[in-house]
Amino acid sequence: MTGDLAHRLVTDELWALTEPRLPPFTPRRQGGGTAPVDERMVFTAVVYVLTSGCPWRMLPPWLEVSPATAHRRFTAWTEAGVWRRLHEVAVRDGLAGPGESGWAAVIVKAAGLRAGKGARHGPPKGTT
Repeated sequence: MTGDLAHRLVTDELWALTEPRLPPFTPRRQGGGTAPVDERMVFTAVVYVLTSGCPWRMLPPWLEVSPATAHRRFTAWTEAGVWRRLHEVAVRDGLAGPGESGWAAVIVKAAGLRAGKGARHGPPKGTT
């Protein structure tokens, strides 16, 4: 990973919670493109956008992930329910409880807002 900020955005603990909940990478049907990007870097890029509020197109080059890749994965992960599952495990493991603003909870809430779907992709009702 590149730089200290990347490790602060996605700690080893957060990555250990997240990685098993990500759907496997599947290449686009039309082919082409480049080799798959490191999933942790893509997740870090998504977390950067979610927590900074920057537009996808302004994703910093130091993250080494294209804005299109980050947005595509964010959309796929949203549709796959990754944010809900991440919140559930964070609550279960005591990293984010009701009314608590743990880092995992912040990311999940930002993902729900960014997806424009509110609580549907965010924490289950009654847990915030």
